[in-house]
Amino acid sequence: MSTDVDTLVELDGVRKEFGDVTAVEGVDFSVRRGEFFTLVGPSGCGKTTTLRMISGFERPTDGDVYIDGRSMSGTPPEARETNLVFQQLSLFPHMSTGENVGYGLKKDGVDETRREQLVEGYLELVDLAGYADRSPSDLSGGQQQRVALARALVNEPSVLLLDEPLSSLDRKLRKLMQVELRRIHEKTQGASFYVTHDQEVAMSLSDRIAVMNEGRLEQVGPPEEIYRSPASEFVADFIGDTNLLSATVERRDGEPVAVVDDGFTVPAPDADDGDEVTVSIRPEEFHLCEGGVCAATVRERFFQGDQTNYVLEPEGSVTTLQVVVQGRDTGVDTGERVGVRVEDGAPVVF
Repeated sequence: MSTDVDTLVELDGVRKEFGDVTAVEGVDFSVRRGEFFTLVGPSGCGKTTTLRMISGFERPTDGDVYIDGRSMSGTPPEARETNLVFQQLSLFPHMSTGENVGYGLKKDGVDETRREQLVEGYLELVDLAGYADRSPSDLSGGQQQRVALARALVNEPSVLLLDEPLSSLDRKLRKLMQVELRRIHEKTQGASFYVTHDQEVAMSLSDRIAVMNEGRLEQVGPPEEIYRSPASEFVADFIGDTNLLSATVERRDGEPVAVVDDGFTVPAPDADDGDEVTVSIRPEEFHLCEGGVCAATVRERFFQGDQTNYVLEPEGSVTTLQVVVQGRDTGVDTGERVGVRVEDGAPVVF
């Protein structure tokens, strides 16, 4: 167990089995006080099971969960300093907004005057001041989401657990709620632990991200590190878009380089001659130019306003390249030949 006073949540060798199936395998990570920490991965990778072990709704088969330095072994959910916001908000339709927010306080025996003060304060925190008497059915999807957040926060938990709470919202509303979530988090004193398969949400909200695959952690780090320096092919492929290119390492001018399809090369300083490797290059790390590392033909072009996406076919290669050009359209159209340059230091070699 960590002795760092900034550590609020710690998982130490946590493992969870369901019969013959291992859902989570030997997971170790910590969440710092005041941190927005996101666990991201594909469906079925074990992320929701991990969240449920933190909340106490599942018990680890092995290992332990610590909150604020105390082992949670045998501690039931209601006795933990956590609150959980589910994907399905489960607001009580027969209660007003204020009654929904104050429900947990009433169960805990908080007197009516204090309860009303807290409800009013947390509705104001989520920009719903004056909405206490409204029915949940009179609120928009985003407003209902904020009521669920206020209900989870009003008991002032040390750890706010969020299980895909934005997944049912449309794209525009989801983006607005991301801003709201971050704002609300920064006004609270505890940590936020968010579980999602949505990489965009994870990248925009998080101080740190943990990437999970088949019950194991692949990488933990700040969003930019996860994106720019992925620890594995899985992380490179799952977080954002990338080109994963097969290559063979050769020594040229005394330096090892990865040669893609007998065409362009990228530095491979940690590889040996003859190694078969995979090169990851993000679409925006390619640039269209005269000359460059290879010539290619434009097979597809997709204009998306703030960027243009291209599918290129390098000459003499079976590989296709996904290329994104930000900003104004280049005017390059399908069927045209272009040169391709790779941004210095951008490729990652596995």
